[in-house]
Amino acid sequence: MKVAVVGVSGAVGQEFLRVLEERNFPLDELVLFGSARSAGKEYAFRGKTLVVKELCENDDFQDITIALCSAGGGTSLKFAETITKHGAIMIDNSSAFRMEDDIPLVVPEVNAADLHNLPRNIVANPNCTTIQMVVCLKPINDLSPVKRVHAATYQSASGAGAAAMAELEEQVREIAAGDPVTVEKFQHQLVYNLIPHVDVFTENGYTKEEMKMYNESRKIMHSDIEVSSTCVRVPVLRNHSEAIWVETEEALGLEQVREALEKAEGVTVQDDPAHNIYPMPLESASKDDIFVGRLRKDLSNPKGIAFWCVGDQIKKGAALNAVQIAEYLVKNKLV
Repeated sequence: MKVAVVGVSGAVGQEFLRVLEERNFPLDELVLFGSARSAGKEYAFRGKTLVVKELCENDDFQDITIALCSAGGGTSLKFAETITKHGAIMIDNSSAFRMEDDIPLVVPEVNAADLHNLPRNIVANPNCTTIQMVVCLKPINDLSPVKRVHAATYQSASGAGAAAMAELEEQVREIAAGDPVTVEKFQHQLVYNLIPHVDVFTENGYTKEEMKMYNESRKIMHSDIEVSSTCVRVPVLRNHSEAIWVETEEALGLEQVREALEKAEGVTVQDDPAHNIYPMPLESASKDDIFVGRLRKDLSNPKGIAFWCVGDQIKKGAALNAVQIAEYLVKNKLV
C-alpha cells in the first residue's frame, strides 16, 4: 500500500510523519508532496530519506491508496480531482469539503460508520476545536441526547501553524531582551495577552472558527445540537483547551457522566481538584487522548454538566484524527 502526505513541510504534515511512524501504520511506501518551494526537501521516515515531490496536476497519484492532505483549502480544491481520479482516498485536513453533503466529516470515536459511504473518495477531517469537543460529547450524548453546548476555547499558537508558533517564541525572546515585539501572524501581540479573535468575523458577529464548532458538530453527531462558542487565542505554544457547558435532554448524575467519560475511547479523565489534578496544555502535549477534568453539575441548569478539556491541536486535532480515519478504512477493508 502506497500512502501520500500532501503538504508535508507544514506543522501538520510533519506530525503526519511522526504519527505514521509512531503507530506503525501498515504502508509499503510513503510518497511526500509539497509546493514548488518545498520540492526537493528531504525528510526521514523509518530510517530512510524521502524527497518531496512537487504537487502537480498529473498522474502521480495513480498508485496511491490513501492521501493525507494538509496543504490548505485552495490547494485541496484545486488538486482533489488529481488526487482521487485513480481511486485514491483523500483525507483532507482543510475546511474545503467539510460541509459538502456527499463528503463525510469524521471523528472515528464518534461517527466512523460514515466512512462506509465515500461517493467522491474524499473524507473531511474536522476543525481541531470541534474534534476535541465531540470526542467528549459522544459518551454524554449516549447517556442522554445533548441539546445545547456553550463553550469558551483557549487556543494555542499551534492552531495558526508552524510560523505562528515561531512568532510566539520570538515574541518571548523580544520581551526578555526589551526589544520591539514582532507581530505578523496574529492580529495583536500574543505574549502577555489574549486575543478573542480566531479566524475572520462573519455577519452574525461570530468568527468562522466559532461557526465551524456549530455547523461541524451537527454534521458529525447527526443531531440538531446547538453550539455557541467564543474562541480565544492564548500565549500557549501547543494544545488547545476548552471550557464546556452541556445541556442534555434528561438530567444526568455526575458520577454516571464521569463513568461514561472514563470508559470512552480517546478520553482520559484527570479530575482530582483537591490535589490540583486537572488537564493542562503543558502536560498533555504530543499525547493522543483528549484530557477531561473539572467535572461538575452546572449550577445554572438542572440538566447541565460543566467540564474542562485539553487536547493536542496538531495531533488529535489534525494529524492523528486523519491517520485514525485511514486505520479504520484499512481495518474494515474499505481501501
